[in-house]
Amino acid sequence: MFDIREKPEMVERAFLIGAYFDRKDEAEAASLLEELCELVRTLGIGIAESNLVFIRDQSKRYLTGSGKALELMERAKELDCDAIVFDNELSPSQQRTWEAEADVCVLDREEVILDIFAMRARTREAALQVQLARMRYSLPRLARMWTHLDRQGGGSGGGKGGAAAARGEGEKQIEVDRRLARKRISMVEKELNTVRTQRATQRKERTREGLPHAAIVGYTNAGKSSLLNRLADSDILVEDKLFATLDPTTRRIELPDGQSLLLTDTVGFVRNLPHRLIEAFKATLEEAVLADFLIHVLDASAENVGNFYQTTLDVLSELGAVDKPMVLVFNKIDLLQSSEEGLLRLHELKGLYPEACFISVHKGEGVEDFVLRINTLNHDRVARLKLRIPQARQDLMALLHRDGKILEQEYEGNDILLTAMVPRAQLHHFEGFELEGAL
Repeated sequence: MFDIREKPEMVERAFLIGAYFDRKDEAEAASLLEELCELVRTLGIGIAESNLVFIRDQSKRYLTGSGKALELMERAKELDCDAIVFDNELSPSQQRTWEAEADVCVLDREEVILDIFAMRARTREAALQVQLARMRYSLPRLARMWTHLDRQGGGSGGGKGGAAAARGEGEKQIEVDRRLARKRISMVEKELNTVRTQRATQRKERTREGLPHAAIVGYTNAGKSSLLNRLADSDILVEDKLFATLDPTTRRIELPDGQSLLLTDTVGFVRNLPHRLIEAFKATLEEAVLADFLIHVLDASAENVGNFYQTTLDVLSELGAVDKPMVLVFNKIDLLQSSEEGLLRLHELKGLYPEACFISVHKGEGVEDFVLRINTLNHDRVARLKLRIPQARQDLMALLHRDGKILEQEYEGNDILLTAMVPRAQLHHFEGFELEGAL
């Protein structure tokens, strides 16, 4: 079967290259190359050196010019590297050329991200999504794996009277493998559609309960899972690594006014996220599309927080979710409060984003005010009712305990008198039991 070669297991020392083609893009290219260093370290690969390269004239053969390519190959050999990693997207032919002439394995940014996703996938859904993205990436690169395995038939066959009958070439191995690859991609797509159907059914059940739903989105490693853990008192995997979360996790929390809220943690975004990954991960990211509102978490201590903010908005725009109500949250403010420079930066952020919440999930600072903001955003979804419910209607009491909040309760004969917060989507269940109606 075809796939990307298991390079991370082979690689120990990598030489990183970030190429840019316009002088005004130098700062952005340097930032992206620094991010690539984090991505490569996430794979457990050591970095010998990173090299930012300005390219005046692009080459179809190397991406860089031929002279610069030879110079970079020599540098990789001097450093005794067993891999070259590009921050840019390489065409299959460029990747083959670099590998042949440098005699080391060559990866681009997309392949690094795919390998990280393959390491992180834990559920069947995430595994299928990774598999689909990897196969789509591998398909145009199959030629580099089969150059010595062409399977050709031909020659002459004995015909009646000894006349020769010419036969055409048989099917090449690369053609066989591409056909099998496309068939496998089709099978995985069908299986993934089945998973999406199952998720849609689960989502329909949640919608039937009438509970509001928020998706936590943002740049990778901003603290989304940590925020969900604090709010829901759960133990979702939290690591100081890129893409620690691939599988969407939903938890139910209770807001101060008694309203319940479903919170979903989603996969983190990254700059230059390959488009095929956005397509392959639609089943995961659609939680952001279908949520009632979004909680956009940013790392306040990150130097490029403005770029991270825009990256998330760009991805949400591709998903059709950028216009949803959104609460902007700057996390990790405790990292800025330990220095005068950090405090100035925090003051600047508050001036640039006056509507945002500023919190420290680690220390709990600002989290209570953030929860109150969410509570206010969902205020029109609940009603305060005074009810008289017969004790025989324990089904209604169970509904109140599950989806609402009982504020006051007393007994009068065979009835229960109570004041409760009830989701407006559930009001029809209590028609005929109200004492004073919705407040």
